[in-house]
Amino acid sequence: MTNSQRLSLTDDLTIYHALEQKTALLDALANSDELELDLMQVGAIDTAGLQLLVLLKKEAQRAGKRVHIDAHSQAVRSAIEFCNLATELGDPLVIPAAESAG
Repeated sequence: MTNSQRLSLTDDLTIYHALEQKTALLDALANSDELELDLMQVGAIDTAGLQLLVLLKKEAQRAGKRVHIDAHSQAVRSAIEFCNLATELGDPLVIPAAESAG
């Protein structure tokens, strides 16, 4: 049986929150086989936040676990696209219908 956990991040993924988020994310990964991240409420992300996501993906892969990012805010999508990290992070970037219609 797979031990799955879902986390919804509401703080910005920036250098100002990186240390506490790193600890929380790695702890969540250590306590589950599969981790789902909801980043829809993340208002800002910088390179520290992107590095944190890449680190989490690599740690999961190393441990034989899975991390899925299944909801991306506009800020997260823009940063991932700008830095060309969609392949590295390995999750589809879903654009909500309301945004794509405009």
